[in-house]
Amino acid sequence: MVAAMELLVVLLAAYAAAGLLFGIAFAASGVERVDSLARGSGAGFRLMILPGAAALWPLLAKRWIGATGEPPAERNPHRDRAGAEP
Repeated sequence: MVAAMELLVVLLAAYAAAGLLFGIAFAASGVERVDSLARGSGAGFRLMILPGAAALWPLLAKRWIGATGEPPAERNPHRDRAGAEP
């Protein structure tokens, strides 16, 4: 049981370290590729998104790899039923 807990702590620390490294890189340059509205944003904005980018790094890494510069189109049941294009 103790070995399992130690492994869990090591895995969480590795996730956090990878997230911190990714978050710094994403806040510095990646956010501009994912969302074109972030271009020219200041250091305050980038510091605010750093914790979220570090925590959600797998999702943001996927978005960064397939980035088009625009946020994804919103999809919800109301739009789908109405047949409206976002």
